[in-house]
Amino acid sequence: MSRWTLILHNDLTVQKAINWLRKAPRGMRIEFKMPKRTTPQNDRMWAMLTDIAAEMRKRGTDYTTDEWKVIFMHACGREMRLLPALDGHGFIPYGQSSSDLSKQEMTDLIEFMSAWGAEKSVVFNDERRAA
Repeated sequence: MSRWTLILHNDLTVQKAINWLRKAPRGMRIEFKMPKRTTPQNDRMWAMLTDIAAEMRKRGTDYTTDEWKVIFMHACGREMRLLPALDGHGFIPYGQSSSDLSKQEMTDLIEFMSAWGAEKSVVFNDERRAA
């Protein structure tokens, strides 16, 4: 196996990480990442995107929830590019997936969507806030 993940929950996992580092061969790449977004955060984001898409559709802006997600990810500084489709008809978005966001990045995205929605008078059906 060439890839392992270890989440530092307690002293035991910290010690395991130290042992792995001691045994790691020279040249091995090691990454440290903040915790990924939570399932409740993801659920909240999609609920908000659904509400935004429905409200904005009434106002004449007919984007899917996926399209709104790309728009908000771009607005929050995530690189998004449009790549030409293989058949030459249209473009497809390419960029960072929301599943790659850390908890804090997802919190920032949700807060931005909430503020934008408030500015546009979007009523969110699920006002629960993710941790």
